[in-house]
This record gives sequence, C-alpha cells and structure tokens, in this order.
Amino acid sequence: MPNVLSLKHVCKIYNENTKFPTQVLFDINLDIKEKSFNAIIGQSGSGKSTILNILGLLDDPSCGQVFINDQEVELLTKNEKSHIRNNVLGFIFQFHYLLPEFTALENVLMPYRISGKKVTKEIEQRALELLEDVGLGAYKDNLSTNLSGGQQQRVAIARSLMNHPKIVLADEPTGNLDSDTTDQIYDILRKVNKKYGTTFIVITHNDDIAKKADRIIELKDGKVLNDKTI
Repeated sequence: MPNVLSLKHVCKIYNENTKFPTQVLFDINLDIKEKSFNAIIGQSGSGKSTILNILGLLDDPSCGQVFINDQEVELLTKNEKSHIRNNVLGFIFQFHYLLPEFTALENVLMPYRISGKKVTKEIEQRALELLEDVGLGAYKDNLSTNLSGGQQQRVAIARSLMNHPKIVLADEPTGNLDSDTTDQIYDILRKVNKKYGTTFIVITHNDDIAKKADRIIELKDGKVLNDKTI
C-alpha cells in the first residue's frame, strides 16, 4: 500500500524565539499506509496531540517535512491547505462538537454545507447512509441534545466522513464514554475502515483499544519509543 501521510525528521518547539523554548517532538519519522488503522499511544505530554495537529495541518512543525499524498505541505498555499483539511482529512475529537440546534442529519451535512455547495438529494442520501453505518438511521431527525453521549459521538463519526476523506484523525474519540460504548465506537471505526478504505490515525490512552489497531506507535518524551504492526 502507498503512503498517504509521512513525517520526515519532524520536530516541534514551542516558544522557540524566547528564553525558555520547549521542545515536544524530536526527529519524528513516520509513514502511514493507505487504508491502514493506526493507534498512537503514550503518556500525557508525550507529543501525541502535537503530532496529530501537525498531520491535520492545524499546526506547523518547527523543522522537518510533512507529506500528504506525496505533496509536501510546506510548498502548498493557504487555500490548498484549507482544501486538504476540508476534503482529504476528517476529524473526530474527544468532545463531539455537535451543533445543538440542529438534528443528527443536519449535523452530518454540515461539512458539506460549509464547502458552499448545494445539498442535493444524492448528498442527503449519503448523509443518511452514514447515519445508518453508525447505527443511527432512525435518529436522523433527533436534535443532538436529545441523543446520548455515545450517540452524539456516532453522529460526529458520520460527520467526519461526509466529504469522503481519505484520512480520519481521531483524538481520544472515546475519552468521555463508558467501556461498553467505547467498544461499540471502535467497532464502528473498524467497520468504516474496511467498508470505505479510510485510513485512521487514532490517539488513545487505552491499551486495550490500541490493540484493536493494525499498528501501534508509542511515543515517549517526544520520540517514537515503539512502532509495531499487529
């Protein structure tokens, strides 16, 4: 499988031009294969979220190179980066960030509406199919505030897939959920991975969940401590 994401000698230093710079990533080299399911684990402060932010074009590295679909990110314009964030990447966060005044279906459609395109019957049907994929087809007209925490996170998963992203970045997507719901969410993520060939990179502090991935990347003190394929 070809690589969809690569980090080459990436480092990250905060407060770089001050008397007290803080380096959180050191010479990170990672290649992420197309259609793979990857878990990034490590203690708090190990650099997990920083890597995810750099992969998601939400932050820039202090040194090194980032490639998405063989394109070097540093060479892209602001608009090109925005296009990648909106169309190539999908995001799932620990908190679902659903809009409370909208239904489940309307929340799923939101990334498409933000793109400025007209919502056709075909697009609405895709959103409904995604809600079916996460087991919420019958809840399409429910306001997000009338859904449980696990259901809200399922809507967030469907929303992340609305624009056919090639890659989904998930930052502790089940951090606020109980163990049974956590297992259900990860079963859904694996189902999406297999059905659509979507590449997943999931940050988790849960070792049992990480073992459900194809690959576990363990960080410690801003460096890759272990990298193993299961």
